[in-house]
Amino acid sequence: MVNITIEYMILTPVLIMLIFLLPFTANAIMNPYVNSRQTLGLQNVASHLGSNIQQIYFSINHDTVSAGTISSNTAIPPLLEGFTYTVNATSRKAIDSGATIVDLKLKLSGSGATTNTSITLGKNVNWASSFFWSNSPTASIIATKLSNNTIQITIKP
Repeated sequence: MVNITIEYMILTPVLIMLIFLLPFTANAIMNPYVNSRQTLGLQNVASHLGSNIQQIYFSINHDTVSAGTISSNTAIPPLLEGFTYTVNATSRKAIDSGATIVDLKLKLSGSGATTNTSITLGKNVNWASSFFWSNSPTASIIATKLSNNTIQITIKP
């Protein structure tokens, strides 16, 4: 009878330790996987949005297209793993070629996962900085070709 009590006295703290240790260990193992999955999802959205912007630019930049405006839905998912995300699009000029480079910065609001991507457009682009939430129902890419072949592009929230 004494041996059974000693076994319980030894195993009870071990079992209590396992109750706390197993969830902590599982959480520590899964966190990098979850962060990688969320970052990959953001990269896919950034790639899709960048591709849409480039396609609109290349479509309107052709010589046969006269002055006018093109509007296209962003076609990005409103939520990523149940979280909204922000898109911040700014531009800069390339030093050597004078081309406009658009930098897209996406941030997932629930976890803090972020990603950046850059899109290279031509010399004749004026980019208006844009910021919007992914769940904006009216977010669209608007490109206007002027009579002097300058193209103004922005994302309207």
